[in-house]
Amino acid sequence: MNARPMDVSAREADVLAALAGDRSNAQVARRLGISVRTVESHVSALLRKLDVPDRRALARLAGAGGFAGLPAPTTTFVGRERDLAEVRRALGSNRLVSLLGPGGVGKTRLAVAVAGAVAGDYAAGGAFVDLVPVGAGFVQAATAAALGVADRPPQPLADTLLDRLRLGRTLLVLDNCEHLVDEVSVLVARVLERAPDTTVLVTSRERLGVAGERPVLVAPLPLGSDAERLFVDRAALDATPDEVAALCAGLDGMPLAIELAAARAGSLGMAGLTAGLADRLRLLAGSRGVDQRHSSLRSVIGWSHELLDDAERTLFCRLSVFAGGFDLAAAAFVGDVPLGEAADLLGRLTDKSLLRRGGDRWHMLATVRAFAAEQLTDEVRARHLLWAADLATALVARLDDQWRPTFDAVDDDLRAALAVDDNPGTAPPAGGGLAVGGGPGHRLARGLARLTFARGRFVEACGHYETAASRAADAATAYRDLRDGADAALVVADGGEAYRLLRVAAARAEAEGDEATRLAADGYTVVVVNRYDMVGADTPTAYSGHPAARAWAHRHDVDLARAAVESAGGVVDRLCALDVLGLATAAAGRLREAYRIAEDRLALAHTLPWHEPGAVTEVVDAFHVASTTAVAVGNLPAALALARRAPADDPVAGHPYVAAPRQVRVLTLAGRLDEAARWATTMWEGWRAAGCPPAEWMSTAVAAAALAHGLRGDGQFAVWRARAVEVARSADSPSLTACAAFVDARFALHTDDFTEAAGLVARAFAPFAEPWWQPYAHAAGAELAVTAALPDAERFLAAAAQAASENDWAAATLTRARARLTRDEALVADAADQWARIDARFERARTLDLLPGRTGSVSAHDRELAPEGRDDDAER
Repeated sequence: MNARPMDVSAREADVLAALAGDRSNAQVARRLGISVRTVESHVSALLRKLDVPDRRALARLAGAGGFAGLPAPTTTFVGRERDLAEVRRALGSNRLVSLLGPGGVGKTRLAVAVAGAVAGDYAAGGAFVDLVPVGAGFVQAATAAALGVADRPPQPLADTLLDRLRLGRTLLVLDNCEHLVDEVSVLVARVLERAPDTTVLVTSRERLGVAGERPVLVAPLPLGSDAERLFVDRAALDATPDEVAALCAGLDGMPLAIELAAARAGSLGMAGLTAGLADRLRLLAGSRGVDQRHSSLRSVIGWSHELLDDAERTLFCRLSVFAGGFDLAAAAFVGDVPLGEAADLLGRLTDKSLLRRGGDRWHMLATVRAFAAEQLTDEVRARHLLWAADLATALVARLDDQWRPTFDAVDDDLRAALAVDDNPGTAPPAGGGLAVGGGPGHRLARGLARLTFARGRFVEACGHYETAASRAADAATAYRDLRDGADAALVVADGGEAYRLLRVAAARAEAEGDEATRLAADGYTVVVVNRYDMVGADTPTAYSGHPAARAWAHRHDVDLARAAVESAGGVVDRLCALDVLGLATAAAGRLREAYRIAEDRLALAHTLPWHEPGAVTEVVDAFHVASTTAVAVGNLPAALALARRAPADDPVAGHPYVAAPRQVRVLTLAGRLDEAARWATTMWEGWRAAGCPPAEWMSTAVAAAALAHGLRGDGQFAVWRARAVEVARSADSPSLTACAAFVDARFALHTDDFTEAAGLVARAFAPFAEPWWQPYAHAAGAELAVTAALPDAERFLAAAAQAASENDWAAATLTRARARLTRDEALVADAADQWARIDARFERARTLDLLPGRTGSVSAHDRELAPEGRDDDAER
């Protein structure tokens, strides 16, 4: 962390930083070379000083970082002592403070100075967010990016952002809000309501109008003191105090006007400055009702503009098309001049304070850019769009190389150029460079989609793909864009959005009479609907020539699935076909063969790039299916290994609920019950935060969580069991029935409650629509029949034998059940060995309790921890 409260000692700050990533006290002690007891003492002190509820909150606070994005001043901060004190007092008693005043009055510079002075008072840090390059609809995204908040779709970004702001005392500075007042007001109101430890400082030309807002009017610099001090600090000439005072009075004490004038002082001298100002004072003040301070500032900028030669003036105007910064190549392209000439002109404009340079990039001050942009032509906007399209295309070609820093620097401008292309009122006329379908508008939208997807912003990418399709010249091109958009949606389990985009593609193809494209869109729709269990979706019936679609439409037909594999034309198509083959094989009762197919599929998936939506969809699904089939055959070590690999190898490993179910299922079966319960909470809270979207596939993990809580004996079994039904949307959901039957039978066995044993056993042996949990249900039902002394227990043991041959967990369960039936101690030992081989620690302990003299010892194993020295929480 870069900042800490004054009462936190240096050693406590070290301990706090080391807690990031949920490190244990022992790990922190080793990292810092101190004792565990010392760490415990510092943790206790930090909990008290930072006013957070628990150690996990401290770890999250440690990971939040310091104050991000605060501009580093390149010149001295002159005056404003009273303003600084007033704003600091306001922040001490108000959670929303607005610095208000006209453009160029120095609001941003004051906000930077205040933030730098008070950052140490905010334990959770914060961020400075420059909204100048931000377009409508992107305030929330810009704020999240400044705070380092990762996109976690489909959880709304607003909720993810609020999660970060609730970590502790945070300062959020939103700079230059005037063009986005309504949007900023909504965001700030939500932050004030739902993140009570966050304080917001904004700069704007008008109030936000949010309840509790404390306005602070930022006036021009006082004449006779600060204004003159600023000019003398900036100007490279000798002048009398009276001359400086007269000039600053003529500039109304406006800091930007004074700085612009000071930049010309060396070449014009005081006499030239005074004469020029007198001649140009009202040059651009033609509108009635214009704020006088703003009018004066426009006069100074206009006068400075008039002092440029023709080449400088032309480039100055054209550079205002950039919403963010720009480099030399971009300036040369938009300016339509050679690189050498562009470099010379940029230097001259920078010397005259019309541009600011940082490293190899330049930018304009907001008010200067606003003046220059008034003279932009459609031709310049078209060149900007062409530049953006060419740059996006070039970056896409570098996706396997070092492309991210360049993209991050131009991201705002690519979006701004696309927004101009999206606005008929600002777009050039036909023939002006904005042709759809292969033109710069389409190339930019598609390129931006691929770049944002590769950056992990899957939902944003989906929107850009749809925009690209709207600019496509024909139905075939639009289908390519919309299919990529559909795959981007599937990456984050949004089957409904994928379905919608594919139907849009089919409708356009039908309207244009493109039968081949319509069939392709219909065929992929059939795959998506059946592959992702979209019950109730209207499925096309015509998909001839699409073996994968036919196989998924009859997804339990092994022959059709094999035909789809044999006809697959590429790696992505082959992975899709192997998926349906694995499902059909499992439905035929051959779970171990399905597991081998899943392993082969996962190995093949790792050859794919992570920047193509169709490829990433297969990688994510390959992880899901590999975990599912490993559990289905009772190979818990393999399933655990997959869970541990996910952070490095799975593109959605950090998703709030897509990846967590894999952890919950295997950790429950492995007897790591505390871990399973913690992951279950992560899963549940993530799903709820996302608005409880359709997720029937997750219901088995919620049912497993119920079993974990039941085996822990914490009284939460019924709560989680009801949640499983809520997620499945029905107690009879095909996705849930087999797992629920297993969970209920296993819980009854654990609690020795046999009042409903006959019914539970009957449910465990009922026909199931899906194969993955059937062996668990059969085996648990058979053991319950034996333990409850049901009259046909041996028949159930025999009936479960086939399923047990395909699942190591089920096999161990049946061995234990026979041991119970025959009281054979050798079988007890055999079952215990089988549990040990699959690392099912709780079940092994329960089995050993069947030996004479061991009764009751299971309680010591109910929450058996990981091996010594292993910090399982850190894996999260």
